[in-house]
Amino acid sequence: MAQGNQTKVSEFLLLGFSEDPELQPLIFWLFLSMYLITVFGNLLIILATISDSHLHTPMYFFLSNLSFVDIGFTSTTIPKMLWNIHTQSQVITYEDCVFQMHFFTLFIGLDIFLLTVMAYDRFVVICHPLLYTVIMNPRLCALLVLMSWIISLLHSLLESLMVLQLSFCTILEIPHFFCELNQMIQLANSDTFLNNMVMYFVAVFLAGGSLFGIIYSYSKIVFCIHEISSAQGKYKAFSTCASHLSVVSLFHCTGLGVYLSSAATHSSHSSVTASVMYTVVTPMLNPFIYSLRNKDLKRGLKMLFGKENIKVSIVLRLEKCQ
Repeated sequence: MAQGNQTKVSEFLLLGFSEDPELQPLIFWLFLSMYLITVFGNLLIILATISDSHLHTPMYFFLSNLSFVDIGFTSTTIPKMLWNIHTQSQVITYEDCVFQMHFFTLFIGLDIFLLTVMAYDRFVVICHPLLYTVIMNPRLCALLVLMSWIISLLHSLLESLMVLQLSFCTILEIPHFFCELNQMIQLANSDTFLNNMVMYFVAVFLAGGSLFGIIYSYSKIVFCIHEISSAQGKYKAFSTCASHLSVVSLFHCTGLGVYLSSAATHSSHSSVTASVMYTVVTPMLNPFIYSLRNKDLKRGLKMLFGKENIKVSIVLRLEKCQ
């Protein structure tokens, strides 16, 4: 047994959602559509914030970083799943699995940190509007994003290095559509006590600390909004937070629901299905949620498309002149 524990597995099998051949085309086109919408929508937000000088504020700086992270978030998992369906193969190499787990852990940590930073930004702009430009200066904004990257990268490196110390005897089946950290730990053939302790401690520290910070920020925001005398002022203050609060609720509730439900029912199929909500659906809906009630972002998108139309018309005119 000791010798078997030291045998390194070379491949894993990602079981995905269903092995029914008739459902594979439907799953492929559904997830391809969601992936393209996610990438295109978040890319538009990044381009709009860059092109419109009115959007060069801390709020949209954090939002563009969140959009970049969401593109990386989905690009870590969906393309491999689509490739496996296209090639009718469930195989993923051990190295690819570890890399996928590493980047997924990195991007989910960044998502948590950026949503927390954005909640703090909303707290400052509503509760301390006169000091907003002083507090949320470019140096602090850059530092907050940099620290989010550093902490998330160190966390994902720690988890990856600890997984590399685990042993796997044979080719194992992962009941998921990507290599998730807890799935890797559960399938290990060696002692995983330390891995589980670190995983749950960091999860409680990151997710729990983030949720506490967000709840605290919004409790202060609600108190500040209550102090505003005019109804128009209250509506304006609430509208600046509505989109962010929607994303926070969707991301945290679905993410916590996945882990709580999987811990309670131990059903891998229900866990996989629920994981789609925070790994695929939430990044896809973010651009719609942030742009639906946001006049500034709508104006930025109009300016972006307006500039593109002007460039196209100039090119066409030059071609006609030639």
